Amino acid sequence: MTEFEIIMGLEVHVQLLTSTKMFCSCSTTFGSPPNSQVCSICLGLPGTLPVVNKKAVELALKVAHALNCQVAEVTKFDRKNYFYPDLPKGYQISQFDQPILHSGHIMIPTPKEDKKIRITRAHMEEDAGKMIHQEGTPYSFIDLNRVGTPLLEIVSAPDIESPDEAYSYLKELKAILEYLEISDCNMQEGSLRCDVNLSIRPKGQKTMGTRTEIKNLNSFNFVRLAASYEAERQKQVVLRGGKIEQGTYLWDENEQKTKLMRSKEDAHDYRYFPEPDLGSFLISKDLQEKIHSQLPELPRIRSKRMQEEYKISEKDCAFLIEQKVVADYFEACLKKFSEPQELLNWMKGQVRTYLNEHDLAMVDFPIPPKNFIELLELLQKKTINRNAAKEIFEQMAKTGKRAKEFSQQKQKITDENELRQICQEVIKAVPQIAEDCRTNPKAMNALVGQLMKRSKGRADVDIARRIFGELIGE
Repeated sequence: MTEFEIIMGLEVHVQLLTSTKMFCSCSTTFGSPPNSQVCSICLGLPGTLPVVNKKAVELALKVAHALNCQVAEVTKFDRKNYFYPDLPKGYQISQFDQPILHSGHIMIPTPKEDKKIRITRAHMEEDAGKMIHQEGTPYSFIDLNRVGTPLLEIVSAPDIESPDEAYSYLKELKAILEYLEISDCNMQEGSLRCDVNLSIRPKGQKTMGTRTEIKNLNSFNFVRLAASYEAERQKQVVLRGGKIEQGTYLWDENEQKTKLMRSKEDAHDYRYFPEPDLGSFLISKDLQEKIHSQLPELPRIRSKRMQEEYKISEKDCAFLIEQKVVADYFEACLKKFSEPQELLNWMKGQVRTYLNEHDLAMVDFPIPPKNFIELLELLQKKTINRNAAKEIFEQMAKTGKRAKEFSQQKQKITDENELRQICQEVIKAVPQIAEDCRTNPKAMNALVGQLMKRSKGRADVDIARRIFGELIGE
């Protein structure tokens, strides 16, 4: 049977983190009442003129170094003409033949080795509005608040060869964008969306197959699922002797399949021409150097530093740097806490579990670093044991109070007289287990377990074992 290989390129639409829109002063705040953030400019009313958002241009330039892109000496905007209900002007201001960035690449991890994925271009454009289809009604609503929101569309070359590579590429790209602070990358709010261009071809064939495009995927997992399904669909069509038709598809989450939306347009279908109300403009070397000098430490560089500085594994660093806010929290704690591995274990354990159970992002974690350090120091000094620390953690997250406010109730019992009395009560309650300790040293664990129940987890185990030994010996 013929073996096929997948060829993919991704178009990632990133909402730039500006307070106003691309060509007007309307707010970009998410969640405002429908159609409350519009004006005559973003609605394209006659007699209005767009003005380029300087902040959006600067944010786009921050991407250049991180994605190893070339910056265009001269760039311009173009009109992309198409008619759709959520595009009130009947065209979108975008960039066609002179994008602001081009010829870049990023490295992604694969099971064998890191792989280079080329970036063909990254161009600025404005977003369209949003159509709301209410089930059970014969019509749709339109919210134009998003119209004119500044986007940077990052287009990869067809270098991605599997759904897993697509997933890895998106994770790497998202991390870079978050570290640059050019976008919040909130996929639930539409700040990061992805289109997948996919084709298949028999292994060994050099010519490309006919591609299809899967539009507006707002989850990395959806990208992986949709790409897997579409590759298999195309394979079955070819094996049956059919021909792949170029088209635009949507991913149906409920049915877990791609569905044809329309035949695919090519560039000439959009009738691009230079935006007459916006001239070409130069990107000065001084501006590029200024922005370059302000760039933060990027994820891969941070990972290498953290491995060396804190003596933690590459795998653990990958967990930390995946989200900038997680790595920032970790390093904020280590400014006053000297055990990186202990802190890491808590971050991967209790903290991650708490966030998952409460459906929270790290940015919403309710325990600030200084309070978290206080808890770990109580454990480090053996003022409390690990079980008590976990209970205090839950109370701190629930109430916002400091660890010391709960530690008095959870402090270890180290007083020998008090422990001796509890040990005597345990022996009296389970004499057979105590007797077994004379011939079976492992039985001591059961005795200690009874002690911890009776002391509510507060007994100092080391002291208690010694006392048990003395009492049983007697």
